[in-house]
Amino acid sequence: MKQVSRLALSLLLLRLSIFIVMFVWTLDKFFNPDHARAVFENFYLISGLSNGVIFLIGIVQLAIVLGFVTGFQKNRCYFLVLLLHAGSTFASFRQYLDPFNNLLFFAALPMLAACCTLFLLRDADTLWTVD
Repeated sequence: MKQVSRLALSLLLLRLSIFIVMFVWTLDKFFNPDHARAVFENFYLISGLSNGVIFLIGIVQLAIVLGFVTGFQKNRCYFLVLLLHAGSTFASFRQYLDPFNNLLFFAALPMLAACCTLFLLRDADTLWTVD
């Protein structure tokens, strides 16, 4: 396999794996709005969100992640996914201060690196995209 093909395949795999995480995070807003509300309250310090607002956030996030997985508007969608994930990673800073009781939060760090990598190499991400 040529190096260009390996790079394109690697970027596709990153995009698909990031999409899976972001898609489940999005679905949480529709199927478990109480959990989503608790996340906004505990990590983003935003309280009092109604189900309607949670659903609206979910709709916007769904549009972003669908654009992301299809490679549509790469500059915007890849940047927005990077921004969303960076926000959630940094909003969890307290969990990093107690690492042995919050080990799963550290999985956000390599995913953040993957989001950054995909954004920086977005022009080389060509497999299964709808440019």
